[in-house]
Order: sequence, then structure tokens, then C-alpha cells
Amino acid sequence: MKTGRLEAFSDGVLAIIITIMVLGMSAPEGYDLEDLKPILPIFLTYVLSFIYVAIYWNNHHHLLQAVNRVNGKILWANLNLLFWLSLFPFATSWLGKNHFEANPTAIYGTVLLMAAVAFKILVYCVIKNEGKSSNIGKVYSKDKRMDFSLILYFAGVVISFFSPIISLVIYLGVALIWIVPDRRIEKTLID
Repeated sequence: MKTGRLEAFSDGVLAIIITIMVLGMSAPEGYDLEDLKPILPIFLTYVLSFIYVAIYWNNHHHLLQAVNRVNGKILWANLNLLFWLSLFPFATSWLGKNHFEANPTAIYGTVLLMAAVAFKILVYCVIKNEGKSSNIGKVYSKDKRMDFSLILYFAGVVISFFSPIISLVIYLGVALIWIVPDRRIEKTLID
């Protein structure tokens, strides 16, 4: 199978996720800038989650551009990724509305961790299908960001029970690691 339908479906789901997240924010009752203070945590959490969805969309796009064909395992791995990403609106809302308390921060981190595991599984299925010597196999065989990210997410979840703010800094740090898609994928597509 070609990747077109998989990409189109995934793009649609990610667009819905972003829409649900933004609908989770309500405008304040008042008209003064001071009235925005109570919703600042919700807005900041939305920004972080939007960045994460954008990162996943971008890296997912780059991954599938380097794929020649998909199989059933890739389809299921992709659905697994979309499942965890679909929990972003819930985790985002709970974290923002509870002003970065320990449990919502831990759940947010757990959703981030599981989405990262799901992306790693998707990459594994793609490499298994394409072959380790394929362009995508060569790119990801040297990529240590995934494993490093999983460690950071896990640490963030544990730390959230002691210092939720440090966990959020860790989650932001992981986002910064992934903000630029792997240029080696683009290079393999040009070669």
C-alpha cells in the first residue's frame, strides 16, 4: 500500500486534536488584561501541547515521505500513535485547569511518554518493513533522540510528584530537542 491514505487520515486526526485543544480554552468573563491571569496556565499548556502536536505532525510527515510502502503493522502502529496523541486535549485541559499540580503534570508526562513510545514503535515497524539498509533505516539507526527523550519523559513523570515545574521544564526541553525534524531524512529524499 502507498502512504497517501495513511498520511491524509493522520493529518485529519491531528487537525481535530488541535481543534479540540483550542476549544478547551474559554475566554474570561471580564475585559481587562487582569482577567486573563486565571487562564494563563491553560494558555501556556495549550502552547506546549500545540508545539508537541506540530512536532509529531512534522516528524510523522518526514517519516512517511521516506517510506515506499505500508503494511498492516504500520497501520496499527500509526493508530497506536494517534490514540496517544488524541489524549493530548484531555491531558492539556486537566494540567492547565489545575495550575500544574502534581497528578495532572504526571498524567501529562505519561501521555507524552506513551506518544513517544508509540512513535518509536511506528519507526520500528517502518524500518522492519523497509529494511535496516533502507534510507530510513540508516537515519534512525544512528538517532539517539528517541531513547534520550523516553528517559527524560520518565524522569519528568517521577519528578512531577516532587516538583511539577521542573517536570514541565523537562517536557519543554524534550520539545526543543525535536523541534527541528531530522535533516538526514530530507537529505535521503534528495539523494
